[in-house]
Amino acid sequence: MTQTDKRTLYEQLLPQLAALVDGETEEMSVLANVASAIHETFGFWWTGFYLVRHGELRLGPFQGPTACMRIARGRGVCGASWDRGQTIVVPDVKHFPGHIACSSASRSEIVVPIYNGANPMQSCPSVVGVLDIDSQHPSAFDATDQKFLEQVAALITQTLYTPKAP
Repeated sequence: MTQTDKRTLYEQLLPQLAALVDGETEEMSVLANVASAIHETFGFWWTGFYLVRHGELRLGPFQGPTACMRIARGRGVCGASWDRGQTIVVPDVKHFPGHIACSSASRSEIVVPIYNGANPMQSCPSVVGVLDIDSQHPSAFDATDQKFLEQVAALITQTLYTPKAP
């Protein structure tokens, strides 16, 4: 897929996701539909969410093969993204120290944190979960994926984790 094709797909997907989740407040329903829409649009190996629960990341809604159910803070790509509060793009998971191999078919990965509150640049942003996407192909993710998936994460933050005005 060319960069132009990828960008076009994201540009088409974002307004569809916004319309899909508009006014919704049920966390699992929103996350399930977002994971499904991304997965169907791009055909990634694994697309889903891990949510911060009881001091660890716990498996949330996803599309793809079975996955790890619990991930410690700082462990693997998901735990590192949670710990650092930043997106991590891994071109080859074999070269990521401490990578958790839930599936040996996974070759590259991108993990995007999801924050509690509208502004991740606030003094103390709180990561409430991560969007995790794996590909069977090395170097599948780049700056284009990062840019648009961070917009997806911001949409989720706004929809689910930002207090609404009374």
